[in-house]
Amino acid sequence: MKTALPTIGIRPTIDGRRLGVRESLEDQTMNMAKAAAALIEANIRHASGDPVKCVIADTCIGGPAEAAACADKFKANNVGVSLAVTPCWCYGSETFDMDPFTPKAIWGFNGTERPGAVYLAAALAGLNQKGFPAFSIYGKDVQDATDTSIPEDVAEKILRFCRAGLAVATLRGKGYLSIGGCSMGIAGSIVDQSFWENYLGIRVQAVDMTEVRRRMDQKIYDEAEFDLAMQWADSVFKFAEDKNRPDLKLDEAGRRKTFRESVLMAMIFRDMMQGNPKLKKIDREEESLGYQAIAGGFQGQRHWTDFYPNGDIAETLLNSTFDWNGPRAPLPFATENDSLNGACLLFGYLLTGQANVFADVRTYWSPEAVKRVTGYTLEGHAKDGIIHLINSGSAALDGCMACTGKDGQPVMKKHWDVTPDDAKTMMEQAVWCPANREYFRGGGYSVHYVTRGGAPVTMMRLNIVKGLGPVLIVAEGWSVDLPAEVHKTLDERTDPGWPTTWFAPRLTGKGAFTDVYSVMANMGANHGAFTYGHIGADILTLASMLRIPVYAHNIPDDQIYRPSAWGLHGTADPEGADFRACANYGPLYGKY
Repeated sequence: MKTALPTIGIRPTIDGRRLGVRESLEDQTMNMAKAAAALIEANIRHASGDPVKCVIADTCIGGPAEAAACADKFKANNVGVSLAVTPCWCYGSETFDMDPFTPKAIWGFNGTERPGAVYLAAALAGLNQKGFPAFSIYGKDVQDATDTSIPEDVAEKILRFCRAGLAVATLRGKGYLSIGGCSMGIAGSIVDQSFWENYLGIRVQAVDMTEVRRRMDQKIYDEAEFDLAMQWADSVFKFAEDKNRPDLKLDEAGRRKTFRESVLMAMIFRDMMQGNPKLKKIDREEESLGYQAIAGGFQGQRHWTDFYPNGDIAETLLNSTFDWNGPRAPLPFATENDSLNGACLLFGYLLTGQANVFADVRTYWSPEAVKRVTGYTLEGHAKDGIIHLINSGSAALDGCMACTGKDGQPVMKKHWDVTPDDAKTMMEQAVWCPANREYFRGGGYSVHYVTRGGAPVTMMRLNIVKGLGPVLIVAEGWSVDLPAEVHKTLDERTDPGWPTTWFAPRLTGKGAFTDVYSVMANMGANHGAFTYGHIGADILTLASMLRIPVYAHNIPDDQIYRPSAWGLHGTADPEGADFRACANYGPLYGKY
């Protein structure tokens, strides 16, 4: 079952006075709307890969009647993001969008012939006074009235606003599938349903892990597809030596059973999240519907993994951009049901259409410590130290950065650009290691790879603080290559059977980004998520729409884009203003 994708509504707003004023502006105003729509549709896709559709009001909006007609059209066309455009003065509170849940922006044309900037300021003031924070878009340079181009700075703001706004609209009404409960006392897997409901507009569906076992034992899955999955898995999985002590090693029958169940778990998790119409054919119509989940998580440890295979294969495949059916969109899925890190996986996916990597924030290696242990001097991006990101057995296969971009550098591709050859290349980098049965008594397989260095990446972590609510940290940086022997020495001090990324955050010399040690110290939890590219500015914009304050980030000031009302909460201290604005407006969908 799928819901309709949200669209972007464009509101050409105009001076309502007739007898020549409005008439002289009709074409210019509507052309602004058409130009904005063309820009958006040419540059943005939904995370699913589907094209974005813009819906333009049937007429320019000069007063309440036309504003109401526009609202009706937007409702009929599932508009989830609202962009007003105007080259002139208009009647502020009579024309603007007052839907409380729709992210809003206004592009006021910077021209001298008509006071577009005056309307922009008046409308923003009205929206702020009425409690509807909106984003301001105004070019730095004056344009001629006949200039139909969109300046680069205006285009950047329109696209950033739309990317984040679509993420907000896509979240609304979906589900988080919580399979199991809290894993080993991890705070993020204490699933806070109020957070998901009030901040994201998402329902939490809690399902016991026994449902997975029931579907396995009663064959509530497509057996033909499972045969296909196993044929694929047998042809592409490479296994490492079992390093368990002799009394904990499984025999061949045990290894085979564990492997089959591990792959089957991936199929069952997917079916539970999305549904599977083929289950109707085996008289399982209820199960065929799924839980309409846009993200999920699996507790695993310890109530499952003490006697059943761990979820590493399943979690790895779900978070990756391919499986036995070929390339496809990733399904954000949290290890140990750390739902707060699951939200980070989800944010990254919605903003990029890429896979996101779930990782332990494991170890800070200072230059001095690396030198002492290996004799090697860190250099390049790593010169100030590195953080070892290494999850205990699962990570999106795209995180190996085996794919290569047009510039010849390592990259994670948008899932719609991933080819079967890309999938093969990624699988070739992965080695599947029999799980450490001292930890995972039921067995299973951990994925091992090493991320190629030199790729720009953005990491984030969402935390909840009692009395304050959710807060976010965003860290841009780079993956790092280490010499083989240096990597081996450092990696084997933890577990060489787990996926490794050496991460060097970009430092600013202040706050949490004074040094690399401070970045790790301020992460706020034991898990984080990262994806390819420096997308921190988009994350900050998204967070402001969701009213989640960002307590630490290393995004340049000129890239920070939040609603205009944030500046009215203080300009000398943007971080503090972010907290004050988020607290003032509160969660998008009601009191937390």
